[in-house]
Amino acid sequence: MGYYDSEENVERYIRMASGYDGKLLIDVLAKYLPEGSRILEVGMGAGKDLLMLNKHYQVSGSDSSAIFVKRFRRLHPNLDVKVLDAITIDTDERYDGIYSNKVLIHLSRADLLASFERQAQVLNTGGVAIHSFWYGDGEAEYHGLRFHYYREDSLKALTGPGYEFLESKRYTEIEIDDSIYIVLRRR
Repeated sequence: MGYYDSEENVERYIRMASGYDGKLLIDVLAKYLPEGSRILEVGMGAGKDLLMLNKHYQVSGSDSSAIFVKRFRRLHPNLDVKVLDAITIDTDERYDGIYSNKVLIHLSRADLLASFERQAQVLNTGGVAIHSFWYGDGEAEYHGLRFHYYREDSLKALTGPGYEFLESKRYTEIEIDDSIYIVLRRR
């Protein structure tokens, strides 16, 4: 059973994340993908970023938690959401972009490598992926949920030859420069 397969943990996350969104990331994405592009959000959670992405893109949301997907569908039945995990991304669909906001932080380095490889298969040639992470080295556990910290050099090493590394930047979410985003283009 995954952490977000519990109603209690989903509620805890929704309360914790209520003041945060991915506006900064979505603004960066707009530099690389035109409006109307087809985007997959990996790890949509409660769907706050998905709704913002939907204003400019043809967006599909996904989460490994059926609870998050079911909650979102009930509130927004006309938007496309599906249960997918961030590693296997088990879909035959293709996208112009893939977006995640502090989702891949839960993946070990081996799982992140597998996710990047799978994303390259799901992205159209020239497609763009943008992901954010907590900045640093090591890992931590909070309420039974594992967090992995990454730096630009470790992320570059994990993306592999299937991508052009377009941009990375540290930014502040809670503490100064505690976060980093990367933008990749599939070759």
